[in-house]
Amino acid sequence: MARTVPSGELALGCQPRNDVAKRKADIGTLYRGSPGQWSWLAHRITGIAVILFLFAHVVDTAVVGWGPEAYDRVVAVYHNWVVKLLELGLVAAVLYHAINGVKIMLFDFWPATTRYMKPLSVASTGLFLLSMAPITWIMGRSILRSAGVL
Repeated sequence: MARTVPSGELALGCQPRNDVAKRKADIGTLYRGSPGQWSWLAHRITGIAVILFLFAHVVDTAVVGWGPEAYDRVVAVYHNWVVKLLELGLVAAVLYHAINGVKIMLFDFWPATTRYMKPLSVASTGLFLLSMAPITWIMGRSILRSAGVL
């Protein structure tokens, strides 16, 4: 039988306990992607995407210092259909991050709401998808026109 030190670590020269060995064997099944894990990951990714956009926005706005011609050349890039598609992704990232942020605030300010984590995750995802439908329709038509499809 293994002895453990007060911090819970195994003492030197001791064999691991069966429950520790079992947990190590189950590592592959630990992260299967519950709604909380996916929303955590999506919240981080959308936050990084928004920060990267803000950095690019500051840089392209700073081009004004080189004169109107330089600024007009930079802004002309935004008429490309690929950039418009990225703008749609930006809107999706901001919207998801905002909706998920409200859900996180509910959990932080009212801990009892954590009992409803899965339904709230499903509801926030549903709200995001419902909100993105008209946005995608409006922006998507502009993207398709820019690409020459419509």
